[in-house]
Amino acid sequence: MAIAAFARAPFASDPGQSRGRRVPEPVSLTRSAFRRDCDRIIHSTAFRRLAHKTQVFVFHEGDHFRTRLTHTLEVTQVARSIARALSLDEDLAEGSALGHDLGHPPFGHAGERALDFCLAAHGGFDHNAQTLHVVTALERRYATFDGLNLTWEMLEGLVKHNGPLTDLAGAPLARYAGRGGLPRAIAEYNAVNDLELWSLPSAEAQAGAISDDIAYDAHDIDDGLRAEMFDVEELAKLPLLDDILREIAVRHPRIEPVRQAHELIRRLMTRMIEDVIAQSKRHIVDLEPGSVDDIRNAGRPIIGFSAAMAEADRAIKNFLYPRLYRHTRIVAIMEEAEEVVRRLFARYAEAPADLPPEWRDGLDARDATGRALRIADFIAGMTDRYAMEEHTRLFGTTPQLR
Repeated sequence: MAIAAFARAPFASDPGQSRGRRVPEPVSLTRSAFRRDCDRIIHSTAFRRLAHKTQVFVFHEGDHFRTRLTHTLEVTQVARSIARALSLDEDLAEGSALGHDLGHPPFGHAGERALDFCLAAHGGFDHNAQTLHVVTALERRYATFDGLNLTWEMLEGLVKHNGPLTDLAGAPLARYAGRGGLPRAIAEYNAVNDLELWSLPSAEAQAGAISDDIAYDAHDIDDGLRAEMFDVEELAKLPLLDDILREIAVRHPRIEPVRQAHELIRRLMTRMIEDVIAQSKRHIVDLEPGSVDDIRNAGRPIIGFSAAMAEADRAIKNFLYPRLYRHTRIVAIMEEAEEVVRRLFARYAEAPADLPPEWRDGLDARDATGRALRIADFIAGMTDRYAMEEHTRLFGTTPQLR
């Protein structure tokens, strides 16, 4: 029996029409260009390290809390669901999700703040820029090139995870204009392989980005409940969640708290995914895109929430910020984590001989910025555990992070 061909939307990305890889390679006979990208990300060292990098809770808090890897896998599942419903290329959507957090340093945003502080005189640290740097330079798995040699479309999706970075004239948009311009890694790579930073990314990349928001809301509520940082009664005051909780109470009046929490998360994700699909279809009808470039030039994202769901999303994030991300327990741990990263950076800068041989090789030939960026690359690739082990090796103490 013949297998029916996938009916791709006219505005979906077509791997057969990819703009290609920076280093030309033979075409695979068994995998599309975007499928190969996904596989390369999955087999990368940086991807494996996500298993031991903090999402919100550090590794010793418990086995049931999310890590960067489990977060990434949840984002990927949502992205494929949205892409399938909209007849997009599922592999490109998957790759955009799989790779979006590869540049995160140890200890989540605390590690990023610490590296940004350490690199203040050298352009700062940006995890999206670091993601691009990882997949274009730092991974060393292939005989003829550095990085993963991903397709133009996959790189575009990773670098524009949060939308365009510049205006049409090349001027950095607000979030980078105030930081002195584009991050060095993005500017330097874009100079040799123009990713059209002024345009929106593909619909597949947009699906990956909105899936990140959905996964954050769902799993941070789940982890916050598990950590007893808030309770269901507080969540019942939020729009959308109040409706879902009433629905659960009617259908399952004697449900136990653990099942209630899981039912809440499951229904929340379903509502959000269905809203994105419905709203995106409305945008598609209005725009009538006939190609992926119509999506890039649309002037606003095509894949996203309705106004009502966007409001509910903001309410959830506004609730979580003080009760989870800025909870006194989390803040105290993250302040210690920041100090670990700062001390490691200062030690390697003062005593480069403490770096592994492959990381100090050629360091003397670099200028001050080059040395600082090389040290930051090393630290950014660390897992939480390795950073702690290095701190113990170099300073003789191990912070408790509790």
